[in-house]
Amino acid sequence: MDVGICVPSHVGDIDYVVRAEALGYSHAWLADSQMLWSDCYAALALAADRTSKIKIGTGVAITGTRPAAVNAAGIATINAMAPGRTFFGVGSGNTATRIMGLPPHRIAQYDRYLSEIRPLLKGEEAQMQHGSREIPIKHVMPDKGFVNFEDTIPMYVSGFGPRSLGLAGKHGDGAVITFPSSAAMMEKIWLMLEADGEVKRDEFYVTALTAMVVLDKGEAVDSDRVRHECGAMAMATVHYAYDQYRNFGHQPPNHLAGLWGDYVKMLEAVPEERRHQRIHWGHNCWVHPEEEKFLTKDLLQSTCLIGTQDELLEKLNALGEAGMDQVMNLPNFDPRSEVLERVAKDIIPFL
Repeated sequence: MDVGICVPSHVGDIDYVVRAEALGYSHAWLADSQMLWSDCYAALALAADRTSKIKIGTGVAITGTRPAAVNAAGIATINAMAPGRTFFGVGSGNTATRIMGLPPHRIAQYDRYLSEIRPLLKGEEAQMQHGSREIPIKHVMPDKGFVNFEDTIPMYVSGFGPRSLGLAGKHGDGAVITFPSSAAMMEKIWLMLEADGEVKRDEFYVTALTAMVVLDKGEAVDSDRVRHECGAMAMATVHYAYDQYRNFGHQPPNHLAGLWGDYVKMLEAVPEERRHQRIHWGHNCWVHPEEEKFLTKDLLQSTCLIGTQDELLEKLNALGEAGMDQVMNLPNFDPRSEVLERVAKDIIPFL
């Protein structure tokens, strides 16, 4: 199994990607959220210039903030700088649009966008929908060095539920998924991926996002170090659940039952017109001081990959046999370098 990193795009922190390459990480996924981090394509250009082996790409680019033609040109530009090691991860906009008080693309919009961008990533003509019109578009000067379509740009489609996973199988060369709890769950995910089209499992690349912590001998799952290294990922899942509750009336998953009432009360004290900013403060980087109390043992275990070296290797190997190709690690921002080194020492050589 490959081990990659998800990176909150930061133009001043390209050393992190450089070090990941030296340590043997396979992929660096640079996240795209315009109200949180640096522009992902600016950060990718810097990473492309300073690396030579690690695969780099968007992790993930957002359909609702850039037209398909703009995302295609952006990643094809990176492919001109890092030929043959560039990929395009894409999602509908859970955080990047919600932090502006807007919904992510709905399934029909997502389907249409993926249909449009797929040929553009190959330098081919696509049909752009503009109102009631369909307009043929393509990059008309791809042979002048501005972009690179000669080297393949694989598209990895993000999906959380059955319908979006179906679109990943329909349109993508692979999928970006939440971390499955078991090999049996991975099989259920495969069935969702195969729902909208024929997927060749041995050619379809599946990456799961998590925050991974290697426990010391005798260390508790909810130790201060664990909370410091993966608490932001745990809280990001709570943010997502609240958005689903707030926008669609969806009830939270069972592992949030014990904290849900207090969490909702805390957020609803924030004025409605600015609540969308507060929900995602520190997203996947830091835990808001008000939210530290919600980092329970149950929440951490349910949302992050925490265990001893042997426990983690056993789980990852089982998921690898079930068809998961990569685990993508996203630790808290401050201890990211320590986590990078620990996983490289204890996990990567043994997979």
